[in-house]
Amino acid sequence: MRHLLSIASLAGVALLAGCADPSRSRALNDPKVPGQALAEQVCSNCHGQRGLSSSENFPHLAAQQADYIEGELRSLRDKHRHDPAGFVYMWGIARDLTDAQIAQLAAYYAAQPAAAAGPAPLAEPRLGKQLFTEGLAERSVPACAGCHGDKGQGSGVIPRLAHQQRAYLLRQLTVLRQSAEFRHLARPVEVFRDGLAQRVRGLGLAMRDEDAARRVRKRA
Repeated sequence: MRHLLSIASLAGVALLAGCADPSRSRALNDPKVPGQALAEQVCSNCHGQRGLSSSENFPHLAAQQADYIEGELRSLRDKHRHDPAGFVYMWGIARDLTDAQIAQLAAYYAAQPAAAAGPAPLAEPRLGKQLFTEGLAERSVPACAGCHGDKGQGSGVIPRLAHQQRAYLLRQLTVLRQSAEFRHLARPVEVFRDGLAQRVRGLGLAMRDEDAARRVRKRA
């Protein structure tokens, strides 16, 4: 019995030591917990291990631009983002993050390998790709690639779109259309007001997997 009690005591000490170890902590209000620990212990519940989300409700963060992630986390922490998904999922999580933790989270996710190409879409997203690469000159809508890069890779505070979750992209485009805080981006998303939903759905497909679209063309 005494031997069993000793083992139990040692196990309890080990458990307490693990909880006290910032590198393994889930404590969102502890500034000593490093960003990587938060990514692995907390953020992974929605965004997946190494930032590869398994649900279209949550974006991939792997290979995302670090400056963009920093800006978004600061905006969520300071309650400047008011889209429903932003405040429902992220206000509580981000409220106690320090600037250092935010920078560490951004660097961690930016260093992860990007999401792999998804399955080929049922139809080539031709209209969406045209909007992305050429824009709509007749409506003064610039090409998405002009800011997001020819591969959708993003740059600095401009986010990576390539291989992103399609449903998430569509939801964010709707946020841009509806939110007052993004009115300075009204012209690039004017396609919504003009009833060009087919182009927007195609854009979601094109961004999710341009390589898959090439495979479709080769089979045609």
